[in-house]
Amino acid sequence: MTPTLIQSAAERAGFVRDHLPPQGLFQDQHWRVATAPFPLSEKIAREFQTLGRLLLQYYRAINVLHRQSIAGKQPAWVAEWLERGKPQDLIELQRDAAFKNDVPRVIRPDVLLTDTGLSIIELDSVPGGIGLTAWLNQTYSTLGFPVLGGGEGVHRGFASIFGEAPTVHIVISEEAATYRPEMLWLGDQLGSPRFKVQPDSFEQFAEGDAVYRFFELFDIANVRNAERIFHLARSGQIRLTPPPKTIFEEKMIFALLWNRNLQSFWRQNLGDAFFKRLQSLVPYTWLVDPTPLPPNAAIPELNLTDWQQIKTLSQRERDLILKVSGFSPQAWGARGVYLGSDLSLPDWSAAVDKAIDGAHVSPFVLQRYHKPSLVQSEYFDFDAQRVTPMPGRVRLCPYYFVAGEGDAARAELGGVLATICPADKKIIHGMRDAILAPCIAQGPPVPPR
Repeated sequence: MTPTLIQSAAERAGFVRDHLPPQGLFQDQHWRVATAPFPLSEKIAREFQTLGRLLLQYYRAINVLHRQSIAGKQPAWVAEWLERGKPQDLIELQRDAAFKNDVPRVIRPDVLLTDTGLSIIELDSVPGGIGLTAWLNQTYSTLGFPVLGGGEGVHRGFASIFGEAPTVHIVISEEAATYRPEMLWLGDQLGSPRFKVQPDSFEQFAEGDAVYRFFELFDIANVRNAERIFHLARSGQIRLTPPPKTIFEEKMIFALLWNRNLQSFWRQNLGDAFFKRLQSLVPYTWLVDPTPLPPNAAIPELNLTDWQQIKTLSQRERDLILKVSGFSPQAWGARGVYLGSDLSLPDWSAAVDKAIDGAHVSPFVLQRYHKPSLVQSEYFDFDAQRVTPMPGRVRLCPYYFVAGEGDAARAELGGVLATICPADKKIIHGMRDAILAPCIAQGPPVPPR
C-alpha cells in the first residue's frame, strides 16, 4: 500500500478507525485508538530484534530438559513438575517420537517496561493478537510510520511457518472464539484459497496440509476435531504447530530457569551469555510446591521454610505475583492472577491457600513483581473530538515466527504490540480503557497534530 501522509492527529485516528475490518478484529472488544505508534528507545528496539533467537533457543532447551528428565539424564522431578495434573493420554502424546524435536513456531513473550529495563513475565505459545498486530502494523505503516517488523512483517512471518503446505487450516476453539475475527481477517489477507479458518467440527484434512492449533491443550475435550488432528500429525500426514506439548503452555518453565539444581544444564544448552541474558530479563520465579523441606532448608530468595509463611509477609514485602502455571481455563488473560501488594491479608491468604491446595492438580507459580514504568501516551476521543493524553503502564508483545527446519530454523520479528493501560491499573491486559498500538523505534519525529 502507498503511504498516506496525514499530518493531523485527528485525521490519523480517523484513518485508523475507518480502516477497521467490517467484522472487527476481536469479538465484542474495543480499545482506544492511538494517534501514533508507541515509541521505543533504539536500545530496546535492538533488544527485540535479537530476542527471538534467545527465546527459540530457550524453547529448544526446555524440550531437551523434559526429554532428558524422562530418560533419567536429568532429575526426574523436572518431568514430574511439567506433567503434574495432566491426563495420561496427553502425557503420552507429548512424549511421542513424532514430536521429539518440535517447538512452537509462534513465540510471544509478555514484556513489561520497567524503570530497570525489560521484564519478561510470561511466554505464550498459543497467543492471541497475531491478526490484530498485523492489522495495526499495516495500517500505521500506510500512514507513513516505519513500524517495527514493517507493514507486512506479521503477514510474511505467519505464512512462513508452514513451509510448502498447500493448505493451512487455522482451527479455533470456542474457548478462543474472541480471536476468530482477527484470524479470519489475516487468512483473507494471506489468500483464502490457502489459508482457511475452520470450526472444530472440520475433519477433511488432506495429506500434506498444515494445521495451526489455536486452542489450548487444557481445552481439547471440548475441541471435537482435536483427536483427529493429533492422529494425523502423529502419523506424519499433516504439519501441526504448535505441537501438542503442555510443557510449552506452563509458566513454571521460568521456575526451572531459576532453579539452582539446573544451572549447569542451562549453561550447557544455552551458553553462558544467553543464560545470563535470560536471567537478566526474567523475574525470579518459584513453583509453589508444598512438599515439606528439611528442618535446616529454606525456599531460595524468600528465606522461608514453608509456603504457608508467605501469608505472614507484610504488604510491602508482597511485591509478588501468584498465578496459575497452565493447563487451566484460569491460566490466560488476567484470570488466575493475584498481586500480593494489591490484596488485603485475608484475600492474599486465600490465594496462597488455593495455590497450596491445588499444587498437585493445577500448579501455581510465584514471581517477583517489577512495577511497570509510567509512560506518556495519547489517544483520540471520538466522542469529544479531541486528542486526550493518558499516562499509563505498558505491556509489550513482540511476535516471532520460526521458519525453516532443524538448526537452520530462525525466529524473525514480525511486529510489536503495545498495550497501554491507565496508570491506576495494577495488572496490564487488553481492556476497553487500554490503548493498543504498534511500536516504532524512537528517532523519526511524530507527525505534528
